[in-house]
Amino acid sequence: MNLASQSGEAGASQLLFANFNQDNTSLAVGSKSGYKFFSLSSVDKLEQIYECTDTEDVCIVERLFSSSLVAIVSLKAPRKLKVCHFKKGTEICNYSYSNTILAVKLNRQRLIVCLEESLYIHNIRDMKVLHTIRETPPNPAGLCALSINNDNCYLAYPGSATIGEVQVFDTINLRAANMIPAHDSPLAALAFDASGTKLATASEKGTVIRVFSIPEGQKLFEFRRGVKRCVSICSLAFSMDGMFLSASSNTETVHIFKLETVKEKPPEEPTTWTGYFGKVLMASTSYLPSQVTEMFNQGRAFATVRLPFCGHKNICSLATIQKIPRLLVGASDGYLYMYNLDPQEGGECALMRQHRLDGSMETTSEIVDSASHDCPLVTQTYGTAKGAYAPSSPTRLGKGQDTNLEAYTDDLGAVGGVCLEDETSALRLDEDSEHPPMILRTD
Repeated sequence: MNLASQSGEAGASQLLFANFNQDNTSLAVGSKSGYKFFSLSSVDKLEQIYECTDTEDVCIVERLFSSSLVAIVSLKAPRKLKVCHFKKGTEICNYSYSNTILAVKLNRQRLIVCLEESLYIHNIRDMKVLHTIRETPPNPAGLCALSINNDNCYLAYPGSATIGEVQVFDTINLRAANMIPAHDSPLAALAFDASGTKLATASEKGTVIRVFSIPEGQKLFEFRRGVKRCVSICSLAFSMDGMFLSASSNTETVHIFKLETVKEKPPEEPTTWTGYFGKVLMASTSYLPSQVTEMFNQGRAFATVRLPFCGHKNICSLATIQKIPRLLVGASDGYLYMYNLDPQEGGECALMRQHRLDGSMETTSEIVDSASHDCPLVTQTYGTAKGAYAPSSPTRLGKGQDTNLEAYTDDLGAVGGVCLEDETSALRLDEDSEHPPMILRTD
């Protein structure tokens, strides 16, 4: 969530950027005074992992899983990307681009830099530019998504500025994979699931969320967020196991959809007047306009969250914390909100904790001020009943990928552009304590 271009929202707080890492285990926060990382291992306490005050006005800060590798962009140099080892406080390399950097995406294979009309694909092991996608349709919001899966390492970005086309690019083989006509209106949000086999999309209209298979582009699910009003979708996020999809907007409601295929039951002959009426109604849908027929077939929200605010830009995440599925919402009001999700029953989620991210940032708040926030805290102790919710483990290295890679160790950092020396030990990209070597610096 980049607030750098929304001075009105960020003006009341220090917050300029907030985002969850790839497996939803930590939260990165960029502010006017620097950046911080928080652990998401507990609901009761938001533990600060690291704080940097050397770089001011941090408008983008992206961490590679739980490693020490971090990509940073500052408003003071919006065309320059710095890649750092935050635990050692050293700069590994930096790159300068022809225009303002709008977004940076990371996985264990690639680093993507998104400009308004181009995308740069870097090899994350040495930061060399592997490919440049030039002359893309104007993308002032920097909308793009990168799969975190090593086997299905796809990049998605808008293929048009006027309609909702999605371009899907294979970042391993460096070739276009598909073009998906997802919506009639321009795109507003994109998100891959952890396996890289599903892509969720939303348009600027904001009423319908669609999920497509990747790379085929077949529509798998269609969900209706609402019909009363058009909204601005802020973020889409899958749970790590791909069972749930959350959609937040500029309204006070976050919708959570369950991705399950309903098995068709054999038709039963109705025995009541209302049963006959329902059968006739469903049969009549074949004579209705396609837009109306689609509404009958669209899924509705499995669960909802009522935020204590309306109109703030926000980013959501579905994470499992202390063995319970949670919905996390980081908002431009400077707070992180934590809600419980009942994976069996759904319904309205209860607000469990609220933690402060801006201003003092060192303190957390466990009590919502009823004067400024309408939703009180609720204590929930329910368990995950039958079929206990057990999300899949984080994505690891894909099959056939070489693990005999040049190593980067804590003994060697690169400061001021000094190249790292070669090492012979293997780099274990599937371990969070490891991170790729960076050997280039260009201005």
